[in-house]
Amino acid sequence: MMFSVGDRVRIKDSHPPGHRRTPYYVRGKTGVVERYCGDFKNPEELAYGFDGTPKRELYRVRITQTELWPDYEGSDSDTLDLEIYDHWLEKIGGQ
Repeated sequence: MMFSVGDRVRIKDSHPPGHRRTPYYVRGKTGVVERYCGDFKNPEELAYGFDGTPKRELYRVRITQTELWPDYEGSDSDTLDLEIYDHWLEKIGGQ
């Protein structure tokens, strides 16, 4: 596995053309790996009729709502969990 539970990660702020499973509003945001979900065929490749290999690691990443929305007025402990493939993640800091 590329990442471990508890690792701080940044979702890459990339804007390649085509079908992407990573929402724009989370790109460039930071969060924490909540769990490893397994290895799956890459849906970005499957969308174009390719075989989706090699398989990619899928992680559930927890991001605080205040990280996503600067004007968020709810609790500082409110979060969003979303599943992101490894090629969209980069580790933060000296982990």
